[in-house]
Amino acid sequence: MISKTMESALNRQVNRELYSAYLYLSMSAYFETASMKGFAKWLRLQAKEEQGHAMKIYDYVIARGGVVSLEAIEAPKAKWASAGKVFEEVYAHEQKVTGMINNLVDIAMKEKDHATFEMLQWFVKEQVEEEENANEILNQIRILGDVVGHLFWLDHQLGKRE
Repeated sequence: MISKTMESALNRQVNRELYSAYLYLSMSAYFETASMKGFAKWLRLQAKEEQGHAMKIYDYVIARGGVVSLEAIEAPKAKWASAGKVFEEVYAHEQKVTGMINNLVDIAMKEKDHATFEMLQWFVKEQVEEEENANEILNQIRILGDVVGHLFWLDHQLGKRE
């Protein structure tokens, strides 16, 4: 059985993961309207991945005998000044999510909830990858120049994501 403290924290994280999905879907829509289909595809797949993260936690709460409590998901912003600004926000958001995951690990440790601690290790590792990917794209945008005409190569590369 999962403690009420841990259950509540995990339910908050389900909401945060779903917000991440909404944010990335909004970013994808921004790139769709800018005719940058590769960026749009990458972010759309990222949104789907975030939904998967939410469901992983959702399923875990149920498996541990907890109750899933879904809250309203905050609406994300819809406009950015440039591709660079989008990926600055992606990188900062992933850093924020890393902090959230670390906080969940701290709660699990305080609660002496070894099962949740173990489950969260997957997310700890995942966040290293998430931050690395966002930072790599941001750095490539900076190298190429944050100008639409300069970003077609990167747009093409991002469109290859499966």
